[in-house]
Amino acid sequence: MERNNQLHRQVILSRQSLFDQGFLDEQFLQLEELQDDANPNFVEEIVTLHYRDSARLILSIEQALSVENFPFLNPKLLFSYLFYCLVQQVKRQLWCLKVASFLCLCRERNPLDFNKLDSLMHQFKGSSSSIGAKKVKAECTLFREFCSAGNGEGCIRTFQQLKKEYATLKKKLEAYFQLARQAGPAQTACRPK
Repeated sequence: MERNNQLHRQVILSRQSLFDQGFLDEQFLQLEELQDDANPNFVEEIVTLHYRDSARLILSIEQALSVENFPFLNPKLLFSYLFYCLVQQVKRQLWCLKVASFLCLCRERNPLDFNKLDSLMHQFKGSSSSIGAKKVKAECTLFREFCSAGNGEGCIRTFQQLKKEYATLKKKLEAYFQLARQAGPAQTACRPK
């Protein structure tokens, strides 16, 4: 009995830390309020569905941000160019500069589709909001602001940070749910402080 009480205290502290660290917001609490004896894993199931569905959106955003989507860009030509630079033992800085210039030229010829990126991020933000993913939602908002400003570099930078926050929250929630399963159902739910 004491071990079970200790596990429940750990679950409460783990959950509280997710709020204290700013990973979750009030929406997560609202999901918990929908959980009952008939569906004791409701929140975990919703979060699992979010991560399954959002993986598709992340892939779509990555593709929309990728140079590989430019139809005029021949992958064999790019590989040949890179191989030539390596064979000629061009200094690393010069090589990076040439590749960066080449990629910028590609972007100029076929710029990012900010409307598409914004639409995809809008979907991702909605999904993240539905589980209370506070930090992820904030990165989504910033990404959309960069889309509105036509700032591709800002979009790319923010998307990298978003993926880090997304992965961190996923890992923390997996640990939380595992601990909650070990503890079993609690007598009463309590709101974080």
